[in-house]
Amino acid sequence: MITNVLEYFEESVNRFPDKTAVADVEHHYTYGELADLAKRLASCLLARFPARRRPIAVLIDRNAESLLAFTGILYSGNFYVPVAQSLPPKRIAMMMETLNPVCVVGPSNYLDQYREMGLRIPTLSLEEGILHPIHSAALAKIRRTHLDTDPLYAIFTSGSTGVPKSVAVCHRSVVDLVEQFASVFGFSHDEVFANQAPFDFDVSVKDIYNAWKCGGTMEIIPQSMFVMPKNLVSHMNERKVTTIIWAVSALNILYNFKVLDYEVPKYLNKIMFSGEVMPMKVLNYWKSILPDAMYVNLYGPTEITCNCTYYICDREFANTEVLPIGQAFPNTEILLLDESLKPVSAGETGEICVRGTCLALGYYNNAESTRQAFCQNPLNPWYPELIYRTGDMGRVGNDGLLYFAARKDAQIKHMGHRIELPEIEATANALEYIENCCCLYDKGTSRILFFYQAKEPCDSQILKDLMQYLPKFMCPNKLIHLTSMPMNKHGKIDRVLLRNTYIEEDKRL
Repeated sequence: MITNVLEYFEESVNRFPDKTAVADVEHHYTYGELADLAKRLASCLLARFPARRRPIAVLIDRNAESLLAFTGILYSGNFYVPVAQSLPPKRIAMMMETLNPVCVVGPSNYLDQYREMGLRIPTLSLEEGILHPIHSAALAKIRRTHLDTDPLYAIFTSGSTGVPKSVAVCHRSVVDLVEQFASVFGFSHDEVFANQAPFDFDVSVKDIYNAWKCGGTMEIIPQSMFVMPKNLVSHMNERKVTTIIWAVSALNILYNFKVLDYEVPKYLNKIMFSGEVMPMKVLNYWKSILPDAMYVNLYGPTEITCNCTYYICDREFANTEVLPIGQAFPNTEILLLDESLKPVSAGETGEICVRGTCLALGYYNNAESTRQAFCQNPLNPWYPELIYRTGDMGRVGNDGLLYFAARKDAQIKHMGHRIELPEIEATANALEYIENCCCLYDKGTSRILFFYQAKEPCDSQILKDLMQYLPKFMCPNKLIHLTSMPMNKHGKIDRVLLRNTYIEEDKRL
């Protein structure tokens, strides 16, 4: 039985010691090199900070060094917390207050910037840590006393309320995720994963540990290639990328720039996506270029260890159709509950709730938020069993598959009608000239606001086209053209920024 993700790593070290485990545009580590350096770092951590099962913050960037830091921290018996070094100092200070970490690890130049914030948390540079001799006996003792429920990592959520929350995930949950992915998708040791998500976003967890499990390679793609994607496919071909597990927005970028018209990914055969609703025109574009690849729609929040459902796209979809989020992974159950926490009737919409090993431990140092989101299964009054309430609404279609309906806060009452804003977005995203869009509701003025990215303003054309598919009461009351849609650091539309910028301003006028 696998109880520690390092068992995956060590098996790959033994099988492929000279194979590249992780690479960025400047550096790479073989499995053997990564193991040696990580054990040195762990030994240094144990000598300086003899702690167990405690958080260690890592100042990260899109580089192989970040993964080295994570691996060393795991060998030390602690858990890592990625913190982007580019975050505003006040944001980092709030995160550190929540964590009270044992120390902060990172490259020396990042630590220099961190120390200027004046926070009283000790630091350890990677450069110094990897020079430390390996203490094999101390590392072996840690492994003997390890439990699969020990924390593996904690990732901060976007903090839409203004206070960031740190989701703590244990080894057992990630082992469950990796085993299900291996079983369903059949990764081999020839896999090359192109990492798109930053390491403080849980999508990256799938790149790291699926690669460890199968003995594959993780190639870290520079963020600049998603801003100006002209050379992205060439880079993927050079690195022989076979698998991408990307945010929908990343696939959308290549669609908007029509990058695949100029060069085709030669080795790519598995294309997985999550984070937002996939516009069907984007998926159909990809499928027209790579018709033989496997396309997988993944769904799940950070609190259930990345993904709880999947749908392998096994048929053609019209641009106006909605893609299912599919079925639960093995060893996971989805419950659709109403406001009274009772199961909804067939075909009705309910809150997506999840039970299984995939559930995170909760929010670190935040018992109240944990109690609100992770609650007793209302269908089981006999013994303790937690479910996670996602806050997402879903329904089971006539095909027996699960469909995402809306966020609970995206379902509005407008002109006497109950409306799901994502339905308007999905309809608009089917229009060829819409590059991206977002709907918000202004309760103060009772208006549906529609933000859209297109080459030029086209309000009247949008309304004309939407009215072919939607009733008049669902059509937006105000349209706002943007040359580019604001995105948060996780590659999702920054709805908080849009709301604060446009709706709050309207209320002050």
